Amino acid sequence: MADGLKGAAATRWRKLLVLAQRFPGVEESTSYNTPALKVKGRLIARLRSEAEGALALYCDFVDREMLLQAAPDAFFITDHYANYPMILVRLDKVLPSALPELIEKAWRMRAPAKLVAEFDRADLAS
Repeated sequence: MADGLKGAAATRWRKLLVLAQRFPGVEESTSYNTPALKVKGRLIARLRSEAEGALALYCDFVDREMLLQAAPDAFFITDHYANYPMILVRLDKVLPSALPELIEKAWRMRAPAKLVAEFDRADLAS
């Protein structure tokens, strides 16, 4: 799906994909003709081709405000996203250690409740 990506962008996407695929139902897809992550057909994140680029990632509004204040070099929004529960992530600036939690939260927002419950039960069992 991310065949058009080259160099560092392709490497970052592959790493993101590996992180996301630990969650049930996550699939590589496209959205607006860009590489995307979905769970059961629901968008979790997509690479943007717009001028400022970045990864558009589902994120609740409270977490978004904290991230924008804590790391404005890595996180931002545009006017388009002001009323959507999403944040834009500069993958070349974000701490790699922050991505697993961000992806999990996005997955939890978008995954069907049954899938989340199954994941949580399996996680408790291990």
